[in-house]
Amino acid sequence: MTTEPRAASPAQRRAVFERTVDGFGTVRLVPVVPEADAGLIHGWVTQERARFWGMLDADRDRVLEIYGYLDGLSTHHAYLVLRDGRPVALFQTYEPEHDPVGERYEVRPGDFGVHFLVGPAEGGREPGFTGTLCAVLLEFVFADPGRKRIVAEPDVRNEKMITRLLRTGFELGPEIDLPGKRARLCFFRRETYEALRAESAATGGAH
Repeated sequence: MTTEPRAASPAQRRAVFERTVDGFGTVRLVPVVPEADAGLIHGWVTQERARFWGMLDADRDRVLEIYGYLDGLSTHHAYLVLRDGRPVALFQTYEPEHDPVGERYEVRPGDFGVHFLVGPAEGGREPGFTGTLCAVLLEFVFADPGRKRIVAEPDVRNEKMITRLLRTGFELGPEIDLPGKRARLCFFRRETYEALRAESAATGGAH
């Protein structure tokens, strides 16, 4: 549950995770404050580019209702991803055993669910932008040693996201039916993450 001052702007909030990336800037994750952020989130999720988020027809009050509900849960969390103080993405996490997705596959100890939406770009998105954000978010998730496997469940029609997940290191799981969509389970194991990190360190790259 969010405990930030209700009027605090995203840039003023205490970050749950922060990383400075050379040549990119400082990426911070801050909790969503529904009353303060409903307008911003509404502007993102109702664009055609975000159609797979499932909220194209939602008004601001509906967005406030949804994120107010999530804010009251201990098993689901919503964060704004800031780049140098400016919101650029929405990142949500959940415990699969306490989510409808957990009724559609065999949840393993250490499974950790995620949703990720990149906000609209001003003046066009620079190359490597999404990949850099993904790398920081993976680092955030796996900073907790109890998390063994990330679970994502994009809409089966969202080929762009599925391709991004595969490029990042996710493995395809089965298709499942969830409320409002047919989804493709995708999994990213801690072992894969650590292997990619080791490879990156050895080659001087960045994962």
